[in-house]
Amino acid sequence: MVPNRGLETETTQSEAALRLNRWLEQLVAEKGSDLLLIADAPASIRVEGETCKIESTPLTGPEIEAAVLPALAPHAAENYRQDHIADASYRVPGLGRFRINLHHERGRAAAAIRALPSKVPSLAELNLPPGVGALAQLKRGLVIIGGATGSGKTTTLAALVNEMNQRDSRHIVTIEDPIEYEHTHVRSVIEQVEIGADAPDFPAALRAALRQAPDVIVVGEMRDPETARIALSAAETGHLVFTTLHTTDAASTVSRIADSFPQERQHSIRAEMAMALSAMLTQSLLPRRSGGRIPAAELLMVGYGARQHIRKNALQHLHQEITITRKVGSFTLEESLAQLVAQRELTREEAMVRSIHPEDLDTQLKAKGF
Repeated sequence: MVPNRGLETETTQSEAALRLNRWLEQLVAEKGSDLLLIADAPASIRVEGETCKIESTPLTGPEIEAAVLPALAPHAAENYRQDHIADASYRVPGLGRFRINLHHERGRAAAAIRALPSKVPSLAELNLPPGVGALAQLKRGLVIIGGATGSGKTTTLAALVNEMNQRDSRHIVTIEDPIEYEHTHVRSVIEQVEIGADAPDFPAALRAALRQAPDVIVVGEMRDPETARIALSAAETGHLVFTTLHTTDAASTVSRIADSFPQERQHSIRAEMAMALSAMLTQSLLPRRSGGRIPAAELLMVGYGARQHIRKNALQHLHQEITITRKVGSFTLEESLAQLVAQRELTREEAMVRSIHPEDLDTQLKAKGF
């Protein structure tokens, strides 16, 4: 009798796919944030920022690919086959939703898979400084949330959308790659567009959104000059636009956008930013004294002075503008850190290490008796 090789292959593939779900079950059980699958290393998870092995046997690239590829949506799987990199959302009934990044390193498959919360968080639950809530009350302009990878930018963005949804009757369009938080319609009507599944790329989705009569547009990440150009135009024409960037403060946020354009366009882009920007928030997640992590942040509400500095490319003065515009809601990173130390959430030593202007922080801590 000739063995049924097709059935054998199908069974092997099914077992490989089930292996991913078993890893994800362990990730959820351990309250981890990420599952890391890297060739020549055992499967690992991140729990409160620490990496822990959940198996003892090193994985191979083909094993990782066999486990993860079936979980990708067709458009993401095609992206991976063409470019060796893909992002997708993945739902396991009864377990939760996950964000998959399947990629290559040293010519072999690797994956980073993040657990996505089932509930959209409130701003209060994120322990962000109270002033951040003012961003959800803006009516127009560009709001940029900056921070390193894993600093909670997307979560803050989702919480701001949730805040508007609970309070205002607005039409909100989000553009994401992939969708991380699923919003329900409360007082607002929310459309969530996923790159790949619903639109080919951010510029195309953003252009389409402008034809959908939105009050608010949320762009998951400003990845390229064309997306930046359309977002600036949308903000200048009266829309409220939120987006994120991998930046550490207001000055680097402006520089990052301007520098993405050819040099001959940078002056005009800075002029557009000066007109369009309403606020720039940057944040980071720090180790909490009681365990877990807590955000520290800096917020510049963009006023006349900041607009002049942006237009003239005098970005070194933006930090001073935060102090000048404190009455309208701005606050420095040092003020945020000092408050966390005063609340016994952060050690003085950790705060000093994280500070951009440690001399300012030292003065504030001494004034608070620390």
